[in-house]
Amino acid sequence: MIEAPHYSAAGAKKKGGFSLPGDFFDGTINRDVLHQAVKSYLGNQRQGTHATKTRSFVSGGNQKPWRQKGTGRARQGSTRAPNWPGGGKVFGPLPRDYRTEIPRKVKQLARQSALNARAADGGLVVIEPLEFAEPKTARLVELLGKLGGDGRKTLVLTHGIKPSVYLSGRNVGTVKVMTYLDASAYDVLWSDLVVIEEGAFSGEAPAAPVYPEGPVKHAPPPRKPAPAPAAKKPAPKAAKAKAEPKKKPAAKATAKAKKPAAKKKKGGK
Repeated sequence: MIEAPHYSAAGAKKKGGFSLPGDFFDGTINRDVLHQAVKSYLGNQRQGTHATKTRSFVSGGNQKPWRQKGTGRARQGSTRAPNWPGGGKVFGPLPRDYRTEIPRKVKQLARQSALNARAADGGLVVIEPLEFAEPKTARLVELLGKLGGDGRKTLVLTHGIKPSVYLSGRNVGTVKVMTYLDASAYDVLWSDLVVIEEGAFSGEAPAAPVYPEGPVKHAPPPRKPAPAPAAKKPAPKAAKAKAEPKKKPAAKATAKAKKPAAKKKKGGK
């Protein structure tokens, strides 16, 4: 039976150690599985967007810089060959996917091996449930100092989601806060000290998360209602005047002007 140091929520060390579950903490440390899990985790974090231009992607160089023979210089076919300045790169990195998958049971064995390794070297402690009414970084740093976490990378594993505890350690570069079920083998090996809430080993369902209240947002002043448009008075109906029959305009007599007949000249001319 492996025992770990037991602390109260205030950082006081209790007499006697906390007996870790024997079915999980059995001292098994499989180094090969740990290597596979860490390699897979780090590979999955890579974006794989690196890219270089080979000679087929570099613009230009579509003709020979000089003729093949008679110049005394080495023959060249393109100014974009790798041996030219500004030419393409040989065997440069190209975009690729580094993601690798490992079986689920291998992940579980790697996580178990990592926790067993921390428990064997004294880097695992058990603490009572942490109750933070509001996020407070100074309080968490002071507590971890009492547990021996000064200047050490510390992993805090809570029983269920606790937003106040997470927000308290988010601003500290050497502290990671996550739930016990979400911790991977890499997270455990990254840390020098692992702090686990005792509720994580009880098997009970975690309590519902309590989110801290944010700053009070003052409601904007109510807008004044726009004045209602004045109702238009209906115009009085004009009496329809009896339409008088239109008189047709008198036709104007158009007298056609008669042209005087042309006088004939004497002499037949």
